Amino acid sequence: MFLQAVVRMDSIKPTKTQSSFTPSNSLLIKSTCRTNFHSHFYNRNKPFAIVSEIKKVFKELKNNKPISKKIILSEGAPSISEEENVNGNKQVNSSLVGNPVFKYFKRVPRKVLSILSNLPLAIGEMFTIAALMALGTAIDQGEAPEYYFKQYPEDNPVLGIFTWRWVLGLGFDHMFSSPIFLGMLVLLGASLMACTYTTQIPLVRVARRWGFMHSAEAIRKQEVTDNLPQASVRDLGVILMGAGYEVFLKGPTLYAFKGLAGRFAPIGVHIAMLLIMAGGTLSATGSFRGSVTVPQGLNFVMGDVLGPNGFLSKPTPAFNTEVHVNKFIMEYYNSGEISQYRTDLSLFDLDGKEVMRKTISVNDPLRYDGITIYQTDWSISALQVLKNDEGPFNLAVARLKLNGDKKLFGTFLPTGGNADAPDVKGISMLARDLQSIILYDEEGKFVGVRRPNSKLPIDINGTKVEIVDAIGSTGLDLKTDPGVPIVYAGFGALMLTTCISYLSHSQIWALQDGTTVVVGGKSNRAKIEFPEEMNRLLDQVPEIINSPAPQQS
Repeated sequence: MFLQAVVRMDSIKPTKTQSSFTPSNSLLIKSTCRTNFHSHFYNRNKPFAIVSEIKKVFKELKNNKPISKKIILSEGAPSISEEENVNGNKQVNSSLVGNPVFKYFKRVPRKVLSILSNLPLAIGEMFTIAALMALGTAIDQGEAPEYYFKQYPEDNPVLGIFTWRWVLGLGFDHMFSSPIFLGMLVLLGASLMACTYTTQIPLVRVARRWGFMHSAEAIRKQEVTDNLPQASVRDLGVILMGAGYEVFLKGPTLYAFKGLAGRFAPIGVHIAMLLIMAGGTLSATGSFRGSVTVPQGLNFVMGDVLGPNGFLSKPTPAFNTEVHVNKFIMEYYNSGEISQYRTDLSLFDLDGKEVMRKTISVNDPLRYDGITIYQTDWSISALQVLKNDEGPFNLAVARLKLNGDKKLFGTFLPTGGNADAPDVKGISMLARDLQSIILYDEEGKFVGVRRPNSKLPIDINGTKVEIVDAIGSTGLDLKTDPGVPIVYAGFGALMLTTCISYLSHSQIWALQDGTTVVVGGKSNRAKIEFPEEMNRLLDQVPEIINSPAPQQS
């Protein structure tokens, strides 16, 4: 309304440098929503911009100076990176200045940042980390030094040079907490942060600026261009707003964009990768692990089993929890093969109060206060037998080392003479599981098979033997891993930001050149869809026609 008032004043007091305002020069607009669009941008404009123009116009009228032919009111907010204060001075946006991370990077020499953010260097770091991880998978981790002396001897080195000195000297026996592996992770993290600071953040800040183009030639150099004769740049803005674009006007120029989230996605990918590496490092240097085989009916304390993995490992009060193995259960297929084994566990605090009870199995662990107990193995600890109706006697069972993956356990029942003598005779018993025991006489001949608790005795050369029970042992793995939530969060963020990175960032510029609107635009990804979308939007722009001149009386 103020612009109309100024034009009317101009028509009342024309000067030589002005063209008088006549009804014949007015335009009739078919679209009825220009007023709403105009008021939308007046609401976004800062008040001091309009006030300064008002003062300027009234000052020119007071001094009888010719009023400018065009009065341009800025209807778009200032740039994201710089703002104008009331005095007209530019102020740099300091929203990121207080960030301690960016303060640190400002003290780093630009040459160092340029080297760290080098793409070939980052790719080389990633390949090196992948190679170290593959090597850590090939080399057994956490074994005793004697194991590596045997596997990688000096007289027969692997690949001609690789011996136990390499494994133990470089820390490859605990690869994921070795200084070389952690150092490569730190270097890759520094490269990602340097790339984010020097490349990705400036790109985002540039993308957020409202860059107007004031010449038709510059707009026609864009990827997709078109001319709209007899059109209004404001009507084009209305159409673009309806299509989800953020639209900004400044006089006869227009700038619109959408899909800015795609510009933030690379920063999110870098942050996700940093989370994954930080979580992996915390897991390697701040966790506890341990394994134990416990016979049915016995107890153990968690802290006695768990051992630290790195210098960041710190025990918690849960380490004082006592674990009791209530029962070990094995399940079988109809063929006799083992299908599943389970362990009924109870947890007790220092006061002897049961705080938790659960039956665990493979892939169904127990979790308590950051400690996870996995069912990983099983064994046979003892056989209870009656000898000539005497006992029961508990015979310790040992695992026999044979080729193959099948388990075989054995024990021995003396039948006469001194049990400590080297040539003592007795009955041998073998077991592959808890459901059947195979018996052999003093000469090593097969005599029969009995099931535990079957109450069927067997006579072997005058010795009556009855298998009362087979006591199983459960194999448990315990661990604490504080880095797991961070790694999961990192992978979740990585999947999300990777999907967001496929969103295209589209930009459109327009200029009102008389009654023609010159339009141009580009997109960073949707090279095929963007021209089709732009043509569809331009077809919706209403046409402006000249109104008939009024008859003179």
